[in-house]
Amino acid sequence: MGQRSVQVVADANTIAVAAAERIISIADRKLDFSIALSGGSTPKTLYQLLATEEYSKRARWKNWRVYFGDERCVPPTDNDSNYRMAMESLLDHVPLPEGQIFRMKGEGDPHQAAMDYGMLLKREFGDGGLDVVLLGMGDDGHTASLFPHTAALDETYHRCVANYVEKMKTWRITMSAPFINRARQVIVMVSGAAKALRVEQVLQGPADPHTLPIQMIDPASGELLWLMDAAAAGMDLTD
Repeated sequence: MGQRSVQVVADANTIAVAAAERIISIADRKLDFSIALSGGSTPKTLYQLLATEEYSKRARWKNWRVYFGDERCVPPTDNDSNYRMAMESLLDHVPLPEGQIFRMKGEGDPHQAAMDYGMLLKREFGDGGLDVVLLGMGDDGHTASLFPHTAALDETYHRCVANYVEKMKTWRITMSAPFINRARQVIVMVSGAAKALRVEQVLQGPADPHTLPIQMIDPASGELLWLMDAAAAGMDLTD
């Protein structure tokens, strides 16, 4: 089991600052830095911060390789595409070589897209994993596209899988929990009072990963950092 820590900050903007500092610190020590991006509003705030001059000039972008933890089964131009969000908020604004951005092809057959991405990850990392994986947590305890009581939660071999989400009547493409757990650093970013009860259940309640899939995230030899604002932690820092 790796190391787990929880850091509570004031608000979502402070989450972004803390995450940016951690990421740049790790990347600065690497000649070849790999990161998997997440969708969601809190990661978007982080990406917009990294795109600012203050942070962009500190990153050695030529050393970065960017991957995606999951993707919706939509074209890359769709408003729901994680790739589009990352491009518009970060990647279009920094000098990262285009050939070092590896998107999941959500517009194609999800099984083929997952197989292709899994083979890419195998070629890139072998039996290892990424330097950093960014994750969020949904109100239902899902992370990436690992939703409660879905088939992807039983995956033990493949690095990337297609996952059908019955409640949404849609397919997703997602890194599997075992592959995410090969990362050297996993950062889970959570904000908002609406998630406070779920955070408490995940971190303090009994293990029930099929109901709360984010409980499956536990890097074997890396570090798991929960970055959350006071509202998500159920705390009042105003006084």
